[in-house]
Amino acid sequence: MKPQRIAVIGDGGWGTALALVLHRNGHHVRIWGPFPEYIEQIRAREENEKFLPGIPCPAALVWTADHATAVAEAELVILAIPSKFYREVVQAFRPHLPPHIIVTSVTKGLDKDTHHRMTETAAQLLPDHPLVALSGPSHAEEVARGVPTAVVAASTVEAAAVAVQEAFNSDVFRVYTSDDIIGVELGGALKNVIAIAAGVSDGIGFGDNSKAALITRGLAEMTRLGVALGAQPITFSGLSGMGDLIVTCGSQLSRNRRVGEALGRGDKLEQILQRTEQVAEGVWNCANARALAGDIGIDVPITEEVYAIVHEGKNPRDAVSDLLTREPKAEQHSLPDAGTA
Repeated sequence: MKPQRIAVIGDGGWGTALALVLHRNGHHVRIWGPFPEYIEQIRAREENEKFLPGIPCPAALVWTADHATAVAEAELVILAIPSKFYREVVQAFRPHLPPHIIVTSVTKGLDKDTHHRMTETAAQLLPDHPLVALSGPSHAEEVARGVPTAVVAASTVEAAAVAVQEAFNSDVFRVYTSDDIIGVELGGALKNVIAIAAGVSDGIGFGDNSKAALITRGLAEMTRLGVALGAQPITFSGLSGMGDLIVTCGSQLSRNRRVGEALGRGDKLEQILQRTEQVAEGVWNCANARALAGDIGIDVPITEEVYAIVHEGKNPRDAVSDLLTREPKAEQHSLPDAGTA
């Protein structure tokens, strides 16, 4: 594949890691960030010290805080923006995007106002652009170091998914394609909430039995909500579902798991968030996922308890007790009628 001009919107750890993947594949990459002073620091030091410390950023990467410069003549655009700021940043780039180019969202979250998936939000603002979601078990730190990784590019437009696959695919970054953009995006967003629950379990001092139960029932909860929203159930057993859930619930690199662990130890959320520049999407997406499930009448007990811990200050041990003392049920339900866990 010939080298392309690719714009990465978002200078966080994930955007930077993906820019490095694309650069290693021979593409010409520009990365946009919102703060000119910090962009100048990255450019001068050739390292994103705040979001991806210790990883060299080659001089060939172009860093800019200017919207028009970032996407000028771009053939592919990557949206790596925290969900909290997603809508406003996409809106700001809208006048500058070359027409009809593929736009790929790599944000694992839900819109804070509408609770829409990220490509649903992008579709409202960029109706003339093919949209792709890229997701899967992929810590930025490992991707940046070239640790073997596999992800999924999903789109309702097959040619767009294949184009993204070809741009990113390498001997250490394997990309599969999917036509289930709903399931792929929801897997990435909802697993962050379950990862906070897994971290809470670690912080309290529970063991592997407890975490295995949370992961398994969390997957059932993700699948139930996803299917109700039009996703294919099989997607949640793949890379963007179970794969991402495993890595996010189990790894010391997982920001969402670390937030949950600190909450389980009794730390206050404000203190936890002050200690890091990194984004933990599950903190606000537990509220979004809870609201989304409530809108369509789907039971999400783990999400409910995570929301109560994070946003209402509920004692984590009380949350665990409330989960365990719910009315006993059968483990499996037929998916079309699965309104309860």
